[in-house]
Amino acid sequence: MIARRSRVAWIGALGLVLAAVGLAMATIGVAIIGARANTLPARAFVRVDQLGYPSPDTKRAYLISSTAESGATYSVRTGAGGAVVFTAAVGPSLGRWSSHFPYVYALDFDRVASPGQYSLAVSGPVPAASAPFAIGSAASLYSGALGNSLSYYQNERDGPAFLRSALRAAPAHVNDVRAQTYLTPTVDQNGAFKGNLSRLPEPIDVAGGWWDAGDYLKFVQTTGYTVSLMLIGVRDFPSQMGALAGRSNFTAEARFGVQWLLRMWNDPTRTLYYQVGIGSGNATTLSDHDLWRLPQADDRYGGHNPLYRFIRHRPVFRAGPPGSPVSPNLAGRDAAAFALCFQVFRRRDPRLAARCLRAGEHIYALADTHPRSPLLTVVPFGFYPETEWRDDLELGAVELANALARPGVPAGLPHPNARYYLQQAGHWARAYMHLGTSDTLNLYDVSGLAHYELYRAIGHLGASPGLEVGRAGLLAGLRQELDRAVSIARRDPFGFGFAWDVEDTGSHGFGLSVMASEYASLTGSRRFASWGIRWLGNVLGANAWGASTVIGDGITFPHCPQHQVANLVGSLDGSAPVLAGAVVEGPSGYATTGVLTHMRPCPPHGGDPFAAFNSRAVFRDNVQSYSNVEPAIDLTASSPLAFAWQISSPRPLGQG
Repeated sequence: MIARRSRVAWIGALGLVLAAVGLAMATIGVAIIGARANTLPARAFVRVDQLGYPSPDTKRAYLISSTAESGATYSVRTGAGGAVVFTAAVGPSLGRWSSHFPYVYALDFDRVASPGQYSLAVSGPVPAASAPFAIGSAASLYSGALGNSLSYYQNERDGPAFLRSALRAAPAHVNDVRAQTYLTPTVDQNGAFKGNLSRLPEPIDVAGGWWDAGDYLKFVQTTGYTVSLMLIGVRDFPSQMGALAGRSNFTAEARFGVQWLLRMWNDPTRTLYYQVGIGSGNATTLSDHDLWRLPQADDRYGGHNPLYRFIRHRPVFRAGPPGSPVSPNLAGRDAAAFALCFQVFRRRDPRLAARCLRAGEHIYALADTHPRSPLLTVVPFGFYPETEWRDDLELGAVELANALARPGVPAGLPHPNARYYLQQAGHWARAYMHLGTSDTLNLYDVSGLAHYELYRAIGHLGASPGLEVGRAGLLAGLRQELDRAVSIARRDPFGFGFAWDVEDTGSHGFGLSVMASEYASLTGSRRFASWGIRWLGNVLGANAWGASTVIGDGITFPHCPQHQVANLVGSLDGSAPVLAGAVVEGPSGYATTGVLTHMRPCPPHGGDPFAAFNSRAVFRDNVQSYSNVEPAIDLTASSPLAFAWQISSPRPLGQG
């Protein structure tokens, strides 16, 4: 099962209409390209991993051509035009990409291993040359990208504890320190809430946290996932993401995320709040998605005009009455984040760690294991239509087990024995695998991380009698997900393990790379190692468009993200300042359109340099196209882990 991200467009109820228009226009564009294919001059392009290639690993570039390249050869040179160090014949086409570019060829150069700068040129019916690329140690290639990832989250900070940067000049949403709470509203088919919001008596402090994406909403759904992955990186890769990491030390940022999650969970009353702000309003009030502005404007936006009341004073939605069951997806991911908080901070901040562990056990105990459909994610559900939850409970349970296996556990916990949660994790892992689903690591499915964590926990704690799944079964589950990705990759000329015309391609590429590294670490098998390297390369430029899905990483990356701060304060041409480190949606099945007042047109002079390379999959670097270039905290969350895995690998993962 592949769950799709479905973020409704900026213009409230018009978003779905605009998305449909964008899809229709993209389809027309592809048809026009196909009609002109026979009249355009022959063209060819070389696509490379724009962050470069680790010296001992597999190295593959791609030639995409409008005509057959029979008899062509390719050469790798030092620098932009230096000495030739490798030459080979271009092999058979890997398959058809589009009517305009029906030929795609693999250009392998594994034997080139000396560190340095290189370029690749094709000699044949249609000559082509690559952008410059590096070969070197994984640390030299990915350390800068890790630092960029951290800077992205720092730029997404909300509240008084913002960090000044070239993009951020002032704190935002300070009114969130005393935000009014409300019942979950009823919404119509377009996501606009119906009638007035039902106010609750208690205001709460929900300041801080990260903006979810290019908007200013804040969700437990995405923050819980992001914090969990960030804390795992801090715990497992101290030299890349933790205390020894220098400019890519995520420890303080992970604490910042945890502190906001704790504000959204009232532990004494066992009450969960899951959302700050509204993305779709109604006739009497505007929503976050109806305006284009800098975030610091919101606290006084519109003066006393009631039309903007939920911009100035953002509502906070309660998941249910105190002590009521919690949607299991939210319970599981919060439990995981809180348990990981204990694991990371138990020595440096025992008070915070103890608070986290108690909160983790309490929210896990309230998980509704017979939920009604749809699950609670955000309002409206269509923003994040998650359908599976057993993987979240598996991850929550195994991280609670991992926490309880460490010294310093506070007294008075409901279940102080790690084996209780190990059994729980095994139960939910088995329940998940019996569903026969096969997605890979991303916001909607954390099984690719949960299985790995449970495999290791069994190794540390030992298999308990009655554990419903063993290490062999967990490996089989990981292998099934990766095998499916390989099956998809074998049918794609660029070898990507996820369909290019399905949403969240960037996130899935990084998640697949993480899973391939996990499998190699657990087994020592090289079965998926080369694939993992190539999937990472796919989302870093080795694709039909020759574009990285990470802003600031590589030579060609999105210049026009649908992100209000980046659009209003940043550059529009890729020069500094940009929202470096942010992973965007990436190619998908459509490109959306629609503008708001004050949105700066981007590209400034129009045009679409990627249109010629579209097929069923579309990539449009335009501020209007949230389906392609909106960044998000969850989309970015697996990229630091992917980079950290590559840097820390004790042996060449690409050797098969």
